[in-house]
This record gives sequence, structure tokens and C-alpha cells, in this order.
Amino acid sequence: MSAEIVIVGAGGHGRETLDIVDALGEEWRFAGFVDDGEVVAERLERRDASVVALEDLDAAAVRYVIGIGDSVAREAVDARMSGAGFEAATLVHPRATIGGDVRLALGVVLAAGAQVTTNVSLGRHTQLNVGACVSHDCEVGDFVTLSPGVYVNGECEVGDGVFFGTGAIVTPRTRIGAGAKVGAGAVVLDDVPEGATVVGVPARAAS
Repeated sequence: MSAEIVIVGAGGHGRETLDIVDALGEEWRFAGFVDDGEVVAERLERRDASVVALEDLDAAAVRYVIGIGDSVAREAVDARMSGAGFEAATLVHPRATIGGDVRLALGVVLAAGAQVTTNVSLGRHTQLNVGACVSHDCEVGDFVTLSPGVYVNGECEVGDGVFFGTGAIVTPRTRIGAGAKVGAGAVVLDDVPEGATVVGVPARAAS
């Protein structure tokens, strides 16, 4: 029997997350979006989806996943949902690939085409968008966001809350400090300090 799941966040990222739920077929039964903000009702209607109130859900029966790209917002949502007694789900699209000795924490989301090779750890509510890749022997923290087409090469360490823009590349044996931001298309050759923003090829601190 399918388990019920809600997606927190009904924007574009949330609706992309619904694509993953749909692709998993009978594994999950989608109960709706949880979203306290303004939503584009027409776009939800075209997906035959609606917004449900958190207080109407049974925490013992419903799992949740977060469809929000921003790491800070995702951490706040996780605290709210966990505090209300809900348990997170982990979603892996059927067209994502996972190698041996890979550890996925609760809340991890792997979109279509995402790749995790071998001896990799992904922290709580970390997300790999379409075509993102984490290679061998990497340690990736909680609430990390890999936008489409990001490549993190082998033996890298990525701290909590790091955001990678579309197409960013991290070279092997590199450390990215917690809360750092790596711009779209950047190529990271050196360690990035906590909270820093780097852009360009090679990546340098944003001015």
C-alpha cells in the first residue's frame, strides 16, 4: 500500500519535485502541497494538485519532502515539520543512479539524471537537481543545493547549507565551507571559506 506524502512549497521547485513523486508511481500517494504563501492556482490545477493545511494532516501517517531550492528556507521548514511530529521522506527519481556504499539522509531528493557514484554521504534535505553529479568519496552536509548540471568531483567535502548554481564544477579534493555559494558556471579549483560567494573561471570571491 502506498504511503502518503506532501510537498512543502508549491512553486516551480515544488512542482518539479512532484514530477519525482509521479515518476515513482505507486510508491507514494500525493496528498497535496503545504504552502503558507501565495500560489499560482492555475498551475496547480493543471497538475491536479491543491494546497492542504498542515493542521489537517496526520503526522503519524503522512511523510513530507521539501520542494524549496533555498537552503536556509529548507532548514527552517525542516525544523517546523519535525517539530510538528512529521518524518521526512527520501526521493530518488527512477532515472537517477546510485553506486555502492552511498548514504542518503532523510529528506534527500535526487532528480532525473542525478548521479551519486560510490562511497558518498549526502546529508539531510540535500538536493541534487536534474543532471547533477557527486563523485566518489565525497562528504556532503545538510541542506546543500546542487542546481542542474553541477559536478562535484571525487574526495570533496561540502559543508552544510552550500548552494551551487547551475553548471558549477568542483575539482577533486576541494573543501567548500558551510553556507558558501558557488555561482552558475563557476569552476572551483581551491577551497572556499565558510559563507563566501565565488564566481567565474577559475572561481574567485565575488566583489
